[in-house]
Amino acid sequence: MSAFIAVPGRRTPEAKGLRTEAVAAGELYLDAVRRAGGEPAIVAPTAETDRLAATLARFDGLLLLGGGDVDPHRYGAAEVREEVRGVDARQDAFEAAALQAALDLDLPVLAICRGAQLMNVVCGGTLHQHIEGHRLLDHAVTVEPGSRLAALGLERPIGHSVHHQSIDRVGAGLVVTARAGDGTIEGVELPNRWVVGVQWHPEDTAAADPEQQRIFDAFVAECVRRRVAT
Repeated sequence: MSAFIAVPGRRTPEAKGLRTEAVAAGELYLDAVRRAGGEPAIVAPTAETDRLAATLARFDGLLLLGGGDVDPHRYGAAEVREEVRGVDARQDAFEAAALQAALDLDLPVLAICRGAQLMNVVCGGTLHQHIEGHRLLDHAVTVEPGSRLAALGLERPIGHSVHHQSIDRVGAGLVVTARAGDGTIEGVELPNRWVVGVQWHPEDTAAADPEQQRIFDAFVAECVRRRVAT
């Protein structure tokens, strides 16, 4: 049995052959889900966020992707640093509503990079608007024993980082499950349910790195388990 995974799409002007904005999602994420046996489906952005609960109820899980920075005003920042880029308030509202709907429905959630940051903000946390030394490099991540990541056999996986922001104050209910060598938070989860956020990009190396693919395998397996149970 397969599982259907909702992937919030993002508006982009860069699609060739189209006269208007397109809706897209990175193919590496979709490939990783397919390798795990899942069926990803892109959910188009909408301002009618009150309908997202009905939409998400058709799916078995939610995958939140990386992307532009979360609007600092969403977590109460008084000032916005000049390094902040790619902010799209419409996308923030759409993805935050999709995540809240998934949490209300008790769907499994895998949140990657921006997705993990947005999950922290939705749970009432804040972000460091800019940090150095984590963009475009591979580095070891130390995983907390007893976490869902540790249950996958991950202890010090090598994560590919492409971020310049990170979690600051941890949101309500979230538990830190992984850190980089400098203490930067690299993983969070909600205890007692399959809701996992990772700051690095496992999809970038999952095709060649079984440890990274294992994250998607476990996510899809939990989605299948839920589908069978319901």
